[in-house]
Amino acid sequence: MSLSQESDHELIRSDVRAWLKQQEKKELLRFITCGSVDDGKSTLIGRLLYESKQIFDDQLDALERDSKKHGTQGETIDFALLVDGLSAEREQGITIDVAYRFFSSARRKFIVADTPGHEQYTRNMVTGASTAELAILLVDARKGVLEQTRRHSILASQVGVRRFVLAVTKMDLVDYDQDAFDAIVADYRAFAEKIGIDQWIAIPVSGLNGDNIAARGEAMSWYEGPTLIEHLENVPIDSAADEAKPFRMPVQWVNRPDLHFRGFAGQIAGGTLRPGEEVRVLPSGRTTKVARIVMLDGDLDEAVAGQSVTLTLADEVDCSRGDVIAAAKDPPHAADQFEATIVWMAEEEMVPGKGYWLKLGTQTATATVAHPKYQLNVNTLEQLAAKALDLNAIGVADVTTDRPLVFEPYKDEAGGAPNRALGGFILIDKLTNATVAAGMLHFALRRAENIHWQALDVSRETHARLKGQKPSVLWFTGLSGAGKSTIANLVEKKLAAMGRHTFLLDGDNVRHGLNKDLGFTEADRIENIRRVGEVAKLMADAGLIVLTAFISPFRAEREMVRRMMNDGEFIEIFVDTPLAEAETRDVKGLYAKARAGELPNFTGIDSPYEPPERPELRIDTTKLTAEGAADKIVAMLAQR
Repeated sequence: MSLSQESDHELIRSDVRAWLKQQEKKELLRFITCGSVDDGKSTLIGRLLYESKQIFDDQLDALERDSKKHGTQGETIDFALLVDGLSAEREQGITIDVAYRFFSSARRKFIVADTPGHEQYTRNMVTGASTAELAILLVDARKGVLEQTRRHSILASQVGVRRFVLAVTKMDLVDYDQDAFDAIVADYRAFAEKIGIDQWIAIPVSGLNGDNIAARGEAMSWYEGPTLIEHLENVPIDSAADEAKPFRMPVQWVNRPDLHFRGFAGQIAGGTLRPGEEVRVLPSGRTTKVARIVMLDGDLDEAVAGQSVTLTLADEVDCSRGDVIAAAKDPPHAADQFEATIVWMAEEEMVPGKGYWLKLGTQTATATVAHPKYQLNVNTLEQLAAKALDLNAIGVADVTTDRPLVFEPYKDEAGGAPNRALGGFILIDKLTNATVAAGMLHFALRRAENIHWQALDVSRETHARLKGQKPSVLWFTGLSGAGKSTIANLVEKKLAAMGRHTFLLDGDNVRHGLNKDLGFTEADRIENIRRVGEVAKLMADAGLIVLTAFISPFRAEREMVRRMMNDGEFIEIFVDTPLAEAETRDVKGLYAKARAGELPNFTGIDSPYEPPERPELRIDTTKLTAEGAADKIVAMLAQR
């Protein structure tokens, strides 16, 4: 293998350890290439690897063979094949997945992400941009600035990329025409000003011939700016800016190898730290001092942003994965309601009110997203009204979590590097475990900080004691026609005869008043259950035994209500009736209408029902009468 510097080659021969140490000291720049389909992203990266002379001889031989078999350049080497690794990519001549490649020059190390141009793979582009400090936007000199150019510019800017290179490719196909280049630059300049991109440079290149990539092209003598590699070697890097920020370290793992050592491992997201400095553990707010900064090969006197370390603390404070260790005098905030920009990346549209897993750094919580405040039109930059977000949509919405999260605004107010560790999050579908969205936090909602619980003199324990009973929520769930309301009504009658204080919330009755504004879409069903859960909680606080009879088809929403209650107060009762049996009991004629297409989104027909996995009680109505089921439930309640 030959490298970009002959001295490097000699050093590897004589002392590979010394060469590795030299590489460790080089600055690292992460960047992405993005643009529309066939703009030459993979070819450009292949050229970068080739021109920096970091391709093994056997790789070059294989590339020549593959170029003849899969290439798109005739007998000429197709450099795109160096990064298009999937067979589907080679067959179609496109990029599908994100491909990462490492290379280095005399001054820097680089990790480049080749991201797809197809609109359906925009989610992969966002993945690549989420760790990048610079984006190379490729524009075909024959086509000019396209919708994908604008979309990728907005997305990259939203996820914190501040520096851009407008690489006008395939200049050889327009005879290296300066006017064509200038027109594209003027078009992009007008767009960049609208969205606030101010750190960018335009470079005319030919990936096929290598013009202006590592060396200047004679055919473009009119261009006086730097080559692409020259610019990559000299563009500012955010690592220094991160070191100047207040100290932050999300805890990834508690290291407890024996009784004598308890350390907290993680990567420092911002600032510097020395032993003896005072820190605050969030969200608990406890303060202590750093005793040691531990590494595999010994303790450090100082740690900086970007390093992965293990900290030991002077005091025994409660700290676990998901907590954040921060500068005591300048800590981040914690909140459970935020405004955020959301990039939706799933084929299925966002469901407002549905529970998703939210991962923010090392923190995980259940989150719900409200109806979007607006969706961004990537062509006109208009803020459009939207009820939900679909694939590749960019919108702004309020996000609520089930517990406070330690956070910082994603975008630095001073215009510095983004707070990716504590400001960027992803949403995960609880059922499929698929990542459905990426998000960037703006700020905590004012009500999250200004609304507090009012202390009341008569407690829920007093209410329960006055009624002589333990508050409970009996949550009946099952298909329509399963017998939920019938059984719940019998249970309430038996409890009333025993002198118990109860209240029955029935699905149909609630929709006549509290929830009469809701329909039967997935989003409305979720909101229906959320409201009922809040009412049931208030009634339990009053000391009542609450009975609810709702289909409540989704596990995540039933689990949401369970979390609202005190431990042991939520009793899930699965009224288990097969669909065929429920249809035979169709006294309201609902199944017949649903089968005829007159009732869309009907549970069991064209809307799913997720049966409980571990209910407190399962009632098989094919083996037990309603009266027998009621007796069984009352007996179980008496034992509790």
